[in-house]
Amino acid sequence: MGYRRYDRRRREPQQRINHRIRVPEVRVIDANGDMLGVLATHKAIGRAQEQGLDLVEINPKAKPPVCKILDYGKYKYDEKKKKRETKRKQSVVEVKEVKLRPKTDDHDLAFKARAARKFLESGNKVKFTVRFRGREITHPQKAREQLDWIVTQCLEIANVEARPTMEGRTMTMIVSPKPAILQALATSRAAAEKERKEAELARLAAKGNRSRGSQPGGSQPGGSQPGGSQPGGSQPGRGAPSAVAGRGGKNKDGKAKTGKNKGEATAKGHKANANSTKTAKASGKTKGAAAS
Repeated sequence: MGYRRYDRRRREPQQRINHRIRVPEVRVIDANGDMLGVLATHKAIGRAQEQGLDLVEINPKAKPPVCKILDYGKYKYDEKKKKRETKRKQSVVEVKEVKLRPKTDDHDLAFKARAARKFLESGNKVKFTVRFRGREITHPQKAREQLDWIVTQCLEIANVEARPTMEGRTMTMIVSPKPAILQALATSRAAAEKERKEAELARLAAKGNRSRGSQPGGSQPGGSQPGGSQPGGSQPGRGAPSAVAGRGGKNKDGKAKTGKNKGEATAKGHKANANSTKTAKASGKTKGAAAS
């Protein structure tokens, strides 16, 4: 018998509903938001079940706990939707790291400066790290010159948040985007969110129009008649004999004629082969008797 593996991740507290609420009495809020007062738990659950809803514990720390009568599935969907909207609206500032060496060439240094500009224009902070090896630690001014040159390349879009400092065998510096860059990014995100909502509303409106058009009675006059046949077209019954008589036709018993014909031909061929074999044997016996 195998053992369940212990999960070290912290589990979120589960929300109690209906019979999982073990306290003797709760403060109940109706589905319309009206306060019903303190009721026994079994009575509150019964009242929720009469309406086809659930009794959900909203505030377990209150005395008595506060519960609300609502549709739990719809409640969970709304909560997830709110979390997605909040996550979409919030702007997360990440710290990107750019690594250097005191011996980094000028071309590579310019390439890393362009990468830092892209990070800053995206609204992220940039941390420059210069790593010293061996006797390079005796020349920290070389790394400081490199960092100062990078600051001059990003001066119009960035502010120096942390000046170059030594941490062991590493020199670090942090720059952050200017408020104007962050404001422009927030404006562009708001415009994109507005366009997304308008597109969503247009899609829902188009979907509603299609559903109304597909209802009975939604076809225009002069369209296809019931049964799908036009006047003067093929009528029921016509063309049926040709379909039956053609390849793959069926007889009255519903069996394919082709299969039956093939079976009859095969049986006739077997009989002919048997008759020819008997005739050959008889002729052979006759020749043998004549020879003797």
